[in-house]
Amino acid sequence: MHPNWQEIIPVIENLTKQVGDRLLTDFEQTRVAIAKDDGSLVTKSDRWADTYIKDALEKAFPEFGVLTEEGSQILPDLEWTWVIDPLDGTTNFARGIPIWGISLGLLHQGTPVFGYVAMPPLQQNIYGWADDRSAAAFCNGLPLQLAADPPDAAKLDNYFFSACSRSLAKMGRSQFPFKLRMLGVASYNLLTVALGSTIGAVEATPKIWDIAAVWVILKAIGAVWMPLESADIFPLALGKDFSQRSFPTLVISHPQFLPMAQEIIGSSWLEGMGKTNAKDRLTI
Repeated sequence: MHPNWQEIIPVIENLTKQVGDRLLTDFEQTRVAIAKDDGSLVTKSDRWADTYIKDALEKAFPEFGVLTEEGSQILPDLEWTWVIDPLDGTTNFARGIPIWGISLGLLHQGTPVFGYVAMPPLQQNIYGWADDRSAAAFCNGLPLQLAADPPDAAKLDNYFFSACSRSLAKMGRSQFPFKLRMLGVASYNLLTVALGSTIGAVEATPKIWDIAAVWVILKAIGAVWMPLESADIFPLALGKDFSQRSFPTLVISHPQFLPMAQEIIGSSWLEGMGKTNAKDRLTI
């Protein structure tokens, strides 16, 4: 049975509100983080949120699978699966920076069709769906859409481009035609394009729980999503372990900015793609 998005949205909205309220309380108190094997941080709040969301989704959608950052990272061999990042931006959270969120994406046969990203400190709920029936995206209930008239590509000195810290090393540049912003939250970095805050964003090492929800939202508004690797991202292989798999990604608001963005991110990524024509690598 195909889900009814208008029925799912209130369930997810209520769930992320419950989790967000608890995380906000934790955020205002002492935060203790430890390093995981990959060097990233994790807190008790991450693990509590992971378990709480997983249990709630399994109760509300018993026929759906669940993949979580802090739990099982094997994609279930099921038609429908939730992909959860219970606290995206843990380092920000642990260091007292109020930019972090909760990300939930729903996959159908390995491809995202619904995404919901809650940013409790910013009081933003960004969500959308894209399937063979319809596509739409919203922020706090208001429709999201790209500007009909993009800025002049030669006059971007007062426009933003979002990047992660690992991306800068890959770019090997110190001068850019726009102002860089590094927010420390993979999902939100990419979503700034949907919100109209940036003209583009690049993430060097996002995992599936970082992108499952935002891919749908960006697809719904017609943004350009370019995987910076030789293979398409979706559909994902069912039954596979995604704990170590990264999905380097470039997102651009309008196609005319793509050549400039490709030049800026540098040859190292493009060479890794086998010099494939960029137009053949677009997935949205």
